[in-house]
Amino acid sequence: MSGRHATPSRWGHLYREIAKFGVVGLSGFVVNLGVFNLIRSVAHWQTVRAGVVATACAILGNYLGLRYFAYRDRAQDDRTGRRRELGLFLFFSAVGLVIENSVLYATTYGLGYDSPIATNVSKFLGIGVATLFRFWSYRTWVFRTAGGRREHTVADPRDEVPAFPPHREAPVLAEARDWS
Repeated sequence: MSGRHATPSRWGHLYREIAKFGVVGLSGFVVNLGVFNLIRSVAHWQTVRAGVVATACAILGNYLGLRYFAYRDRAQDDRTGRRRELGLFLFFSAVGLVIENSVLYATTYGLGYDSPIATNVSKFLGIGVATLFRFWSYRTWVFRTAGGRREHTVADPRDEVPAFPPHREAPVLAEARDWS
């Protein structure tokens, strides 16, 4: 069987991961923008302060969604593993919070755009940039399988790509040849 048939199963795993991450991220996005606009309109907080609080609220919900839905097969079960997982999650989430709210800060205070539409657009852009960072960091560092490697499951052994096509032999290394 050619390698062309194995590609959909390998890419399918990544697509499913992105879809689950997206579902959790969409709920976090709704919480983030909802809390942001609520704080801005009701409490009249400063833009970046409201943005930081809104992002923190979304982070709490996202941890639960990522741990128990998107990455439930990779979540750590032992106490030490959970602490490490949570610590890394909070660290990378804090970096994402800084990325996200730096965009908001730059547009509000650097460019002077403080209207509700401008702050929502910059919040949206900040969330987008931070989401790319979070996806990479969570899947690379936070939600890994035991031993630090992600599992690759193949539904059908025929989907595996052979190291060498069946009609060709593996090349022989010079060190392995018998020169006598």
